[in-house]
Amino acid sequence: MTTTVILADYQNPKHQQDIPIMMQAYATDPMGGGTPIAESVLAGLVEKLAQLPYAFSVLAYQGDDVVGLANCFEGFSTFQAKPLINIHDLVVANGHRGQGVGQALLQAVENIAQEKGCCKITLEVLSNNEIAQGAYQKFGFAGYQLSETGGQALFWQKSLATES
Repeated sequence: MTTTVILADYQNPKHQQDIPIMMQAYATDPMGGGTPIAESVLAGLVEKLAQLPYAFSVLAYQGDDVVGLANCFEGFSTFQAKPLINIHDLVVANGHRGQGVGQALLQAVENIAQEKGCCKITLEVLSNNEIAQGAYQKFGFAGYQLSETGGQALFWQKSLATES
């Protein structure tokens, strides 16, 4: 089946419905943590994304069915004094993996990054998610290091207490 990839319109009711559907599919997958996102979070997600001028989402469809999503955020490389794109979430619906959906999403993100004059695209991937790593390597992603003596970059986090 043909996959169509489009830039999401946060004002489009179908996109407002499909982004949370894909985020919930991602969150409940073992590689997304296996824990559902609270309905209260999902209900306001697209509205909050729409308020961020540096955010965009790309959706993949097969027919009318949403089968993939990439949520992206523009950042800035101080080493190159140019913008960059971080793919924060990339998910392909179970049952549609291995059909080129992920590659199509990555290509759409790369096209947008090139239009914006970005110097690179970044993402994070779990060390045990070998399938995703293979897909990213196929597209040209690799581990990040400034020099051999410095080692590879690690992605760390510190959660902050927030009020809902």
